[in-house]
Amino acid sequence: MGKMVKLTCVQLLMVALHATLITMSSAELPYNFYSSSCPNAEETIKNTVYNLIDGNPSIAAALIRMHFHDCFVMGCDASILLDSSNANPQPEKSAIPLAGYEAVDKIKAAVEAVCPLTVSCADILAFAARDSVSKSAGFSYHVRSGRRDGNVSKAFSVFTNMPSPFFGIEDLVNSFTNKGLNLDDLVALSGAHSIGVAHCSGFTNRLYPEVDTTMDAAYATDLKKTCPQPVHGAPDPVVNNSVVAPTTLSNQFFKNVVARRVLFTSDAALLTRNDTRAKVEESAADSLLWKVRFAASMVKMGNIEVLTGTNGQVRKFCRAVNS
Repeated sequence: MGKMVKLTCVQLLMVALHATLITMSSAELPYNFYSSSCPNAEETIKNTVYNLIDGNPSIAAALIRMHFHDCFVMGCDASILLDSSNANPQPEKSAIPLAGYEAVDKIKAAVEAVCPLTVSCADILAFAARDSVSKSAGFSYHVRSGRRDGNVSKAFSVFTNMPSPFFGIEDLVNSFTNKGLNLDDLVALSGAHSIGVAHCSGFTNRLYPEVDTTMDAAYATDLKKTCPQPVHGAPDPVVNNSVVAPTTLSNQFFKNVVARRVLFTSDAALLTRNDTRAKVEESAADSLLWKVRFAASMVKMGNIEVLTGTNGQVRKFCRAVNS
């Protein structure tokens, strides 16, 4: 047992170290941005995130997904958090429903109680996503910080920037390339689909009128029990992204892809190109390799089109720009 614990600690250090080295040359943001202005910021966020996940394990997937959405649409500027206002009558959050907004409110309140008007909501999303990974997967990585919060949030930007669950492989590759991300990032970040839930409407195209031949038949039969043929106005149930360990972030997603037991067209599409298929198979076979790639890709994603310096602001409340 002692050797196993020791090995695990070494592996976790390797994940953090490799992720740091991979992203050092290209990242613009510094590490430890709040070391002087709010030295307890990261610990406060971590404790709050852990408590929230203890009360509701689904919060982990929600916070990771929210950071992803935020970064892909207009950059990592917390624009996903803004409510409707005169300046932003149709904000991003009106385009695609997401969970986790109340959790972010609680995290922000905890940080404001320690350091008022110091830590941006954009950085909170990045830290909270990292801590959600730590809590649900058992490994962590260093997060760069110093992002500022944006003042603009537009629903139409979601549809022109977010990769769709109905995308084929070429559309996925183009979507990630447009954000400065590569094939390693595309495949690694897809591993987040080992946790969380999905609405039936996101994948019933693979069940009806005929089952997609790239989906395991027994899996499709089980999904149909929860997801009947779509009817306009009918409820839109949810299912777990993964049948196996649905609250544990891991390389299980890649095992599911290989077994043809994934929900979305975009997930199944990872097998349709030799290079992405090879990366899927590597991640399915090597958990540590995937962790290193995932951590590095999360850090890299967290630097998409960030606001720094005097650009943007540090919001007092994440749902509204400062008056």
